[in-house]
Amino acid sequence: MSLADLRENYEKGVLLEADVAASPYVQFQHWFDEALAARVPEANAMTLATANPDGRPAARIVLLKGFDERGFVFYTNYTSRKAEEIEAGRWAALLFFWQPLERQVRIEGRVERVSDEESDAYFASRPLGSRIGAWSSPQSQPIPDREVLVLREAEMRQRFGDAPPRPPHWGGYRVIPDAIEFWQGRSSRLHDRLVYRLDAQGAWRIVRLAP
Repeated sequence: MSLADLRENYEKGVLLEADVAASPYVQFQHWFDEALAARVPEANAMTLATANPDGRPAARIVLLKGFDERGFVFYTNYTSRKAEEIEAGRWAALLFFWQPLERQVRIEGRVERVSDEESDAYFASRPLGSRIGAWSSPQSQPIPDREVLVLREAEMRQRFGDAPPRPPHWGGYRVIPDAIEFWQGRSSRLHDRLVYRLDAQGAWRIVRLAP
């Protein structure tokens, strides 16, 4: 089978203006709950897209760790490539793809760091191995081999035991949207696309886009 022959016909749902919430956050919660109920694998996995000062884009999967009407939160190393590009540009995009439900959600907006208190609270909730790992890995930096990480992990376990504090170079970011698009696959590639956009008065307006 050639790549040209790989295709799916989407028929599992519809997305109509009359059926969606006035708030994109309420609508996201509704869809997220349905993704969890459908046991979509890692429903909180999202593509994070950033760009460097020259406009060169980069994308990677990160995990959503919180959302409310302030925005969508993930955590990372503040010295990583993604963090450097966020700090330089302060804008990012997120993409959720829930294939079993034939749905996507696209989020665009500016980015800010969460408070130290939020980062501390989330860090304390992580498994011990993940907390040690945050100290052990110089994320995005070249290393000669994996043994460097193994030795560094052993060193950090010896140093901190079972109670590593949050590293100063690790914490959260919040994407504060000005646009959130909900996409529902439909037959004949005539998909439903409803985008919420903030107007000049700070109110959300819903617009249908052609697929």
